Amino acid sequence: MLVLGGTAEARRLAEALVDEDAVHVVSSLAGRVRSPALPPGEVRVGGFGGPEALAAHLREHRVAAVVDATHPFAATITAHAAQAAAETGTPLVVLRRPAWTASPGDRWHRVPTLDAAATALDDRRVTRGERVLLTTGRQGLAAFAGNRQWFLLRVVDPPEGPLPVRSRILRARGPFTLEGELWLMTTHGIDVVVTKDSGGDATSAKLAAARRLGRPVVVVDRPPLPPGVPSVADVADARRWLAANTAMGP
Repeated sequence: MLVLGGTAEARRLAEALVDEDAVHVVSSLAGRVRSPALPPGEVRVGGFGGPEALAAHLREHRVAAVVDATHPFAATITAHAAQAAAETGTPLVVLRRPAWTASPGDRWHRVPTLDAAATALDDRRVTRGERVLLTTGRQGLAAFAGNRQWFLLRVVDPPEGPLPVRSRILRARGPFTLEGELWLMTTHGIDVVVTKDSGGDATSAKLAAARRLGRPVVVVDRPPLPPGVPSVADVADARRWLAANTAMGP
């Protein structure tokens, strides 16, 4: 079994498959986080080199099934997995935590891309503030390099590439608490939050804090899944799908 990982759901799935279902699992991590939390079972770090190389790996190792449990915004590896699985006839399912949904009192502005989020910050209908909490990850910061606002850049690892001229880097890893997010936004005078729609509980406290403080949130929508690829919302559903679609065993 090959689990394309890097998320908490991927770790929990690997743990369940190894410890409870006695399945041989190989978890593949992209290697973009310097000190990732490693799942049980066999672990490989680094990309495959494109869909053709991934297809060759599936054939060579006779992989019984692939679970794509990567980040909801890891569109490239998801597309590669879909192509490689189709080429080799390998069962594939995508494990994606549910997206966030707005609650009463939220001031969300949904946009399709990071570039659109950067543009939205200059729209006075979205925000009249100048101080931004940016939580989209270190790889997408270049989209905001031309903005005039002041940014608090919260990242896990040091960012690379162009950054907003007026910015401060805050290295932190979730989960975050409501109290901590309220303190952070108040202390830094945050006027608007920018986030990807990652889903899950680990980083959702910023949404509740923004709601309580009456701050707008620019939410970048997830990229769509490749056509025809099945998806499940949690580890239990992934295990049920694997049991129904593969000869799951050691």
